[in-house]
Amino acid sequence: MMRGIPASPGVAIGKGFFLRRELPRSVLSTVPKEKVDDEVDAFRRAVARSREQIRAIRGEIQDSSSEPYQILSTHLALLEDSMLVDQTVGAIREDRFKADWAFNRVLKDLLETFHRIEDQYLRERGHDLRQIGHRILENLAGRGVESVASIREPVIIVAHDLSPADTAQIQKSSVLAFATDVGSRTSHTAITARSLNIPAVVGLEKVTKEFGGAEEVIVDGEEGVVILDPTPEAVREYTERKKAYSVRIRDLAKFARLPAVSKDGKALTLLANIEFPEEADLSLRSGAEGVGLYRTEFLYMNRKDLPSEEEQFQTYRRVAERFRTGPVTVRTLDLGGDKFASQVDLASEMNPAMGLRAVRFCLREKEIFKQQIRAVLRASAHGNVRMMFPMISGVGELRAALAVVEEARAELRRRRVPFNKRMPVGIMVEIPSAALIADLLAREVDFFSIGTNDLIQYALAIDRINEHVSYLYEPLHPAILPLTRRIVEGGHEAGIPVSMCGEMAGEPMYTYVLLGLGLDELSMNAASIPRVKRIVRKSVAYEAKEFSGSLLAHGTAEEIGKILRRKLEELFPEDRF
Repeated sequence: MMRGIPASPGVAIGKGFFLRRELPRSVLSTVPKEKVDDEVDAFRRAVARSREQIRAIRGEIQDSSSEPYQILSTHLALLEDSMLVDQTVGAIREDRFKADWAFNRVLKDLLETFHRIEDQYLRERGHDLRQIGHRILENLAGRGVESVASIREPVIIVAHDLSPADTAQIQKSSVLAFATDVGSRTSHTAITARSLNIPAVVGLEKVTKEFGGAEEVIVDGEEGVVILDPTPEAVREYTERKKAYSVRIRDLAKFARLPAVSKDGKALTLLANIEFPEEADLSLRSGAEGVGLYRTEFLYMNRKDLPSEEEQFQTYRRVAERFRTGPVTVRTLDLGGDKFASQVDLASEMNPAMGLRAVRFCLREKEIFKQQIRAVLRASAHGNVRMMFPMISGVGELRAALAVVEEARAELRRRRVPFNKRMPVGIMVEIPSAALIADLLAREVDFFSIGTNDLIQYALAIDRINEHVSYLYEPLHPAILPLTRRIVEGGHEAGIPVSMCGEMAGEPMYTYVLLGLGLDELSMNAASIPRVKRIVRKSVAYEAKEFSGSLLAHGTAEEIGKILRRKLEELFPEDRF
């Protein structure tokens, strides 16, 4: 039995299929001066061939709004990016490296840059780059790229990783599940598996080494378990689990259409975290009442120019119109420091998580900031749009950002462009200083949204992507729960709603505690919404409040976690936490 990261729920039992994705090896070697042009031509042909292959695969996807289509479009954009192509050509010409070595060197530098990105979702985009690199190297070596489309029978794929091109070709009827060495819950492989309702376990580290031609494979996407060549007893056990999972899913589906109201009448608004407009429909089907976090960074990345105000307006408007009355919370640009765009010249920083990023970057690059604000304001005329500033650390910084909003409003008025004059403006509370002065900040804005990913990181002084300290990342830490309650109380005393949009909001294990702490809205991955709704509807809010208050007396996250699990098993015996 192997354990990895449960990336997509469900149980599958079937024949194993090993998908080979080994990178061609490159060794340091140079070419004579007269051969440099040949190497450049060979590299450009490999890039062009890769581009043709991806376009052909994308052309077979009928729904241009689908996740695979969008991912493949991102890959095509990467193939146009000067960071990848021009730097490789430069290395060939200047250092006379052979094309494969020059490309490998450029690819390695770019991957290290992505690895340093703090935001997990954006960091995972480094996998896109790695997959593009694999395809180019295969084409440079003159080898074909093995196609998932050739699979003709139901199988469970075992691979080091799956590229979006792989997943785009998978037919639901022929692939039962994935098991991969690498990946996380936010990798494209995991996202695609969830969108197709295919069980998946990622981050198994050695499943390809252990595979050994296994005839049969079990994948349990809920527990993160993979069994190669299982015993008959294991097959019987997981067959029963598979049946039980199917029953649970049928039961959960009905909750998507119901309001998230506790037994004693406390209503929680459940919203979706999205990145692309195309995610709106899935969010609505999952029961989202709006968007609590609309990330806008990808409008700025993987392109040579900045997005225009009109392009941004049309994108935000599209989402606003899909949700009609439900709120659509647009987070202003969270770029800079550890997140970059090729068209923005930013110096590297020693400590990017605490450097020139988010609203700090926007206040320095005021015209970029104001252009986005105008686009959001214009979209507010077409739906219930809200605007939210990330990484606010104090009242002075907030007032500076609000002053830019006023300038943008004045400009639109002069242009006679319609917008909602009362469009709500809020902040993400994700820095301890903001949490501690929540009462002061609440007087200046219309809503709070707690960004737990950064709040926990900064409050506990741990680097989430540092494997040596990541175990200290504890949402139930005795410092985090009182901090959350303080933010909620600060917001409510000023009469504004308090939302949570970090990963903690979408984990069913924390729903009962967050209900008890008084949150008004939870924003999460769309797939989590039905289960969170069920927990809310089976809870009594005043009992949850009393229980959450009792947790604050305990000294460690481990103690709190044990007490919470016992409570959840008592209240929700049908759920697994």
